[in-house]
Amino acid sequence: MIEKQFHEARLSALGFGCMRLPTVGGDEAQIDEVQAARLIARAMEGGINYYDTAWGYHGGNSETVMGRILKNYPRDSFYLADKFPGYDLSNMDKVDEIFDRQLEKCQVDHFDFYLFHNVCEMNIDAYLDPKFHIFESLMARKRAGQIRHLGFSTHGSLDTMKRFLEAYGKDMEFCQIQLNWLDWDLQDARAKMELLDFCWDIPVWVMEPLRGGKLAKLSDGHTARLHELRPDESVPAWAFRFLQSFPAVTVTLSGMSTMDQVEDNLGTFAEERPLSAQELQTLLAIADSMIGQTSVPCTACRYCTAHCPQGLDIPTLLELYNEHSFTGGGFLAPMRVGHLPAGKKPSACVGCRSCEAVCPQQIKISEALADFSAKLGL
Repeated sequence: MIEKQFHEARLSALGFGCMRLPTVGGDEAQIDEVQAARLIARAMEGGINYYDTAWGYHGGNSETVMGRILKNYPRDSFYLADKFPGYDLSNMDKVDEIFDRQLEKCQVDHFDFYLFHNVCEMNIDAYLDPKFHIFESLMARKRAGQIRHLGFSTHGSLDTMKRFLEAYGKDMEFCQIQLNWLDWDLQDARAKMELLDFCWDIPVWVMEPLRGGKLAKLSDGHTARLHELRPDESVPAWAFRFLQSFPAVTVTLSGMSTMDQVEDNLGTFAEERPLSAQELQTLLAIADSMIGQTSVPCTACRYCTAHCPQGLDIPTLLELYNEHSFTGGGFLAPMRVGHLPAGKKPSACVGCRSCEAVCPQQIKISEALADFSAKLGL
């Protein structure tokens, strides 16, 4: 197992994400604890020492089950990560109550890593609001030794990340972002990496390296292109090799629900094999091809915005439209669009087509926004 040095800790480069544990009968709230224990035993044996759970995973049962499973191992043999559930605004005034309950559920006296969960447009104002004293409470827990390392996860925009970092960045020790070779451009993960690595020198933790499984299997044509470059590398392994190409990436989380997935990932993380420039170029070209099949070709030139009588941020709306169209749904676009004022949502487009008259790409913007609005129901 590849290991990474982080302060005093030697972390396995592969972390076990506890959001996709095996279940009973397909019920997400019912974890197959016997099978989960087998997976964790094999992970431990294979050198994985980082385990990531959260308040809301598996209907609130992930923390409890992981607490029972990890109780069978010496406390100094693993690192446990948990998160404050700020994705639910009703939790904002319960930081101490929730933290204490999390310690109980996980049967530990401290968390090695603790995160502000999913900093995004929906909750950034509340996270920064001093009346909830979230930051102060977590820093107090850190001083008391109940949190060893404090960080944050985010699915938010680059601007939202900047707001959070401007407030708390000097005390953030790591950041967890959605990063994979498809989202390098589709979700502007490239800029987020640069912000964390070059501007703030904050180590990166990765979630969704396979984008929920979408990058585990490609078309025959795309698979053949990759096979020509690395005949012995599986398609899922390419996603991990992509991440191994960036020194700032410390821990890559993978949600593993079968023994085959555990074995495959252990095999991949037995050694580092970062991509060459040619391999990286090929992979990103495949990403462009995949995205291009469902997206509108907006280049964010912003000629359109000056001609919109509604003052809509059209490039951002089209970026989210592309994400939503490619994913076939998901939570990201509804989350970000839902936070916008009514007059700035795609439904505010009046169909005047003034924007289309100046669009260099000749995008039918009004039709795209109408389709987006219909898909979101907002």
